[in-house]
Amino acid sequence: MIKFNIRKFNVFTLISLLALIAGVGFYIYWGIRFNVWYDIAPYSFSVVFILGGIVGILLTLYEKTEKQQE
Repeated sequence: MIKFNIRKFNVFTLISLLALIAGVGFYIYWGIRFNVWYDIAPYSFSVVFILGGIVGILLTLYEKTEKQQE
């Protein structure tokens, strides 16, 4: 079973969280500012930040179980 430990929150988790927020924020800002929600340019830019943020958060908070450490 996959376990996540919130006590392992560190600088890399914070950077990943900021990347996630920046990706979502940029996409919303672009959509409101230019009234275009289906353009590939902001989507492709945002996906990199959003996926990077999600993967970074998962990797930094992942906790190995006893079976995996052996």
